[in-house]
Amino acid sequence: MIESIRIRNTATYDDSGITINPLKKINFIYGANGSGKTTLSNFVYEPNETRFSDCDLNWQNNFQLKSLVYNKEFRDRNFGKGTIAGVFTLGEATKEEAQAIEEKRKDLKELKDKGIQQKKVLEKQEETKSTLEDEFKEEVWSSAYKNHEIYFKGAFKGVMQKSLFMERVLKEFEQNNSDLKSIDELKDTSITIFGKIPERILLIPEVELSRLAQIEKEGIWNKKIIGKSDVEIASLIQHLSINDWVSEGKAFLRDGDDTCPFCQQRTITDDFRKQLENYFDKSFIDDTQRARALAEEYVRVSSNLVNELQQIENREKNHKDSKLDLEKFSILLKTLNSQLVANKELLNNKLKEPSRSISITSTVEQLNDIENLINAANELIKKHNNLVDNYAAEKIVLISEIWKFLIEENQVLIKKFNKKRKGLERGISNLSGIVETLRINYKELDDEIKELTKNVTSIQPSIDEINRTLGSFGFHNFKIVPSTMDVNQYQIQRDNGELAEATLSEGEITFITFLYFLQLVKGSVNEADISDERVLVIDDPISSLDSNVLFVVSSLLKEIIREIKNNNGIIKQIILLTHNVYFHKEVSFIHGRAQECADTNFWILRKTDNVSSLQNFEMDNPVQNSYELLWKELENTQSGITIQNTMRRIIENYFKILGKYGDDDLLNKFDNPQEREVCRSLLCWINEGSHTIPDDLFVEAAQGVDIYHKVFRDVFEKTKHIEHYNMMKQGVS
Repeated sequence: MIESIRIRNTATYDDSGITINPLKKINFIYGANGSGKTTLSNFVYEPNETRFSDCDLNWQNNFQLKSLVYNKEFRDRNFGKGTIAGVFTLGEATKEEAQAIEEKRKDLKELKDKGIQQKKVLEKQEETKSTLEDEFKEEVWSSAYKNHEIYFKGAFKGVMQKSLFMERVLKEFEQNNSDLKSIDELKDTSITIFGKIPERILLIPEVELSRLAQIEKEGIWNKKIIGKSDVEIASLIQHLSINDWVSEGKAFLRDGDDTCPFCQQRTITDDFRKQLENYFDKSFIDDTQRARALAEEYVRVSSNLVNELQQIENREKNHKDSKLDLEKFSILLKTLNSQLVANKELLNNKLKEPSRSISITSTVEQLNDIENLINAANELIKKHNNLVDNYAAEKIVLISEIWKFLIEENQVLIKKFNKKRKGLERGISNLSGIVETLRINYKELDDEIKELTKNVTSIQPSIDEINRTLGSFGFHNFKIVPSTMDVNQYQIQRDNGELAEATLSEGEITFITFLYFLQLVKGSVNEADISDERVLVIDDPISSLDSNVLFVVSSLLKEIIREIKNNNGIIKQIILLTHNVYFHKEVSFIHGRAQECADTNFWILRKTDNVSSLQNFEMDNPVQNSYELLWKELENTQSGITIQNTMRRIIENYFKILGKYGDDDLLNKFDNPQEREVCRSLLCWINEGSHTIPDDLFVEAAQGVDIYHKVFRDVFEKTKHIEHYNMMKQGVS
């Protein structure tokens, strides 16, 4: 049956609309004319119409039944064309045939109930699986995505939604065979791959560093460069340690000049000149020249080296993607430069004093460290350039390695989830198989029932039933007969053989339309479908009917309601809409005035400012007996027009039912002329003779009316029915 109905954005229903939920087996909806009842019934009849695109119709267990809708449109669809589609019902079936069909219907119901039960279990399993997936989705999103999105977001493109991310994790868990890398390695590579598309980087040029170390190792720096010791003057020079002083002064001796460069006396003889020459021999000269040459080379090489290293430092500082450890490099360069300055000073001293032994500070350690930094940077540059050259392939490899890391990090969580989900999926698969088998069995049995009913169905029982009901309630001047053109259609015909449809009164058309609908309820225009389960929606079936026919209609509907409550037959649900208080009260009164039924729901549909709204009263019937409402209205109204009208209706209802008092009988009870005229005015409405049912709950009010109240009370008192008057007054006060 229908679980809920939502109607919005159509007719008098605004964007908020109404939701009828929960719908029970029996549903009574009271609403005044124009409140939206017909729109509701039309939606159930044809929910896929464009005008109902924002509306929803939800079936219990998603099991859709046949919907039969009675409203004005039903009459328009079925009457006015000369013929009416015949309704097939079980006709000349033997007792055994009817019993066999009924037994199979019971079996069909059992299959349906079993299918619904198994489907509920299946849905519960699917719900459990969905909950498990939702929980895992949140956990893996938090642990894998949120924890690593800063560095690895580039690997998550295309799966940055929780559901997609979860599916990717599970897929990678099954398929990823990449090498497992550390998170630091992955972060470093990600910076290059997922950042700006990388460009090639020039290698840091190699710098010649070995020559400085070689010069620093030369033995000449430790050697004391002095003259020959076997020369007569040598003992004096060496004794006085004036070797460097004499060597420097010797340079000032001029050929042919006997003036001493030291004492400026004419003491230089040829023998002395010869001894100096012999003392500072070729070995001394060679060593001195070698020391000078090495010192000059050291200065030149060190200056060039420092210049090159400074150029490297400056270039790498301006390179935002530099691979060189600039901090260490700068420190080493400063240290090296300080060492070189000190060494140059030592070398300069050596040249001034060749006889001095000096110790050059080795720069090997600094040079090696600088060389190592440059080599390390160049290795990174080569790796970077290799990434650039193979960017697309390297990106794929990196992404795969990142996912490998993620699934390894979360493998306990993933394995636990997979185990639970596979267990649920096995259960779901088994249950799906059971449900499908039951569905197939249901279809086969349903087809079998349709075939059996097809052989024993006829439209004649419907004709007979409609005509019998028409005759029972005084409609003798027309009847339903098979069409002369098609034996499976009806015509409405007079006794003289003339077609009567065009000359029927409004009340006659309404009544015969409803009787035809009730035959549809029992059968179908398609003989194969007469056993299909169905829901009924009935919208105001008593318009233009007198009170006798109204009673018949309500009785017929109450019988259907009893069948639904007792789970008998093919009708599973009814939604009854009406604007008539009396009919609503009559048709909803079944098992006792105060008894509530869990299978029944009551609603009131209202329209305010041209917008429909709904109020649910659950099992409590909000519509009181129309006669009780008249007394309540009398108690709460001070308007003359309203009170007069209300009093008229009460007198007619009560005294017409008693049938003991005519108009003159009531008028003759009053001696006072004024009171008699008031009484006459109350009876005028009765004398007009209304054959309609009061449709309104409330009537517009006018002026105050003490005289009306007095005469009204006197009517009951003078007819000796004051007890009834007092009872009704106490009941509403």
